[in-house]
Amino acid sequence: MNKAANTLLSATAGTTMMTLFSYLVSMAADKNFSEPEHLGTMIHRMMPGNSKRATQLAGWGAHYAVGWLFVLVYRELWKTGKIKKTVANGFILGALSGTLAVLVWKATLKAHPAPPWIDFTNYYIQLVPAHIVFAVCATLTSRLLDEGI
Repeated sequence: MNKAANTLLSATAGTTMMTLFSYLVSMAADKNFSEPEHLGTMIHRMMPGNSKRATQLAGWGAHYAVGWLFVLVYRELWKTGKIKKTVANGFILGALSGTLAVLVWKATLKAHPAPPWIDFTNYYIQLVPAHIVFAVCATLTSRLLDEGI
């Protein structure tokens, strides 16, 4: 499989599983931790002339695009050969990615003129394991695609 298809499929698998994880945590906590929905809300508040549906779709698109960017970075790390495509390394990549995501979300929400209301503490707490799910899934998907499975 070519690298572009591997990257796209790995990012899609990881982002989808991460989003499912966030929805499950949302249901368990009775709170909204959906990254794409929050992104859509922020886009809508910055561009109120657009329909809610269009801005929610943009939020979903942005969420998947960020997943693709993360996998592009992972691929560069894997290419060095120093980081193998293992569950343990996926866990580490996810923990690092989740920490970065918390910092980016904090800065974004602080800079946004009308951010959505979020239970920040619990949102950030679930964001790191969500990224671990993302990275482990993306890592294993990429490895399986490399092996032709």
